[in-house]
Amino acid sequence: MQPGYGASAPLSGGGMQARAPGSVFTPGKRRRINLVAICANIFMPWFVFCGIFAGMSFSLHYQKPILAWLLVVLGLVATGAAGFLAMSAKKEGRDEMWYTFATIALLIASIAAAVFGDMNFWFNMQPFYDIENLNTYPSVNPAREKGQQLMDAGRVYFADGSGLDMRKAMGFKNLDLYCVAPIVHGEEQLASYDFWAVGVNCCSGVSSDFRCGEFNNPHARSGLRLMRDDQRPFFRLAVQQAEAAYNIKATHPLFFYWMQDPVAEMNAYRDDGFKYYLLGIFTHFAFNLFCTVVAVVGFSKIGRY
Repeated sequence: MQPGYGASAPLSGGGMQARAPGSVFTPGKRRRINLVAICANIFMPWFVFCGIFAGMSFSLHYQKPILAWLLVVLGLVATGAAGFLAMSAKKEGRDEMWYTFATIALLIASIAAAVFGDMNFWFNMQPFYDIENLNTYPSVNPAREKGQQLMDAGRVYFADGSGLDMRKAMGFKNLDLYCVAPIVHGEEQLASYDFWAVGVNCCSGVSSDFRCGEFNNPHARSGLRLMRDDQRPFFRLAVQQAEAAYNIKATHPLFFYWMQDPVAEMNAYRDDGFKYYLLGIFTHFAFNLFCTVVAVVGFSKIGRY
């Protein structure tokens, strides 16, 4: 009885070791969780993402773009530092898995923040900052004022009686359809049509119709300046077509989005910028948290917790 019992004990111990040599879930073999590494990999890439995303989205990018891009460089430097620590740990025989994970997470955070921050700035915050830094002109009469007098206009409130002359609308097609209609005062024939309402893909291009902005709002008689440099040449070509088709003159055309309340529209740019920033940082936190949880489970299965 006793020898048999003693002979079976080593078999049992060996069986347990063979079953789970390094698993953190093996009874009697539980390893300590590296909470510092886990927390660092949850929050550090997220902090990097938040900082770069903010720098690329908001006023720093507008006023000092070099500093905004320097934040991206610093994020990549942090990525390189994590990669260096991973290689050093591997050479020294230490566990490098969390350093490797941090390298990948920081790289994703830096690149994603730079790309999405630049997009948020381009589509939302830059138009807001541009218009905010320009002048506001009240009671502008298109029949009396010239475009050269309002070169620095960002928001223009036209005089009572001003509106769109739909009969002189025109469209120019270059992939998209660039639509223009002159802003006039009453039925007067103007010496120079320098104020134009604009929009993209909101007219037929073959007839004098214009359905851009608040074209059907009887209370609309204001304009928010077009700030897209990439679109301006195409609107200028549409005006040139209108000049030839209707035998009119536009010496120095200025382009506006036709609306009732330019301030509300301008603030909508800013609100969208902040909304997409908050959406971005919470989305990245959820994504990074998910990746970290997957890494914890994966590392535990290979015994490198």
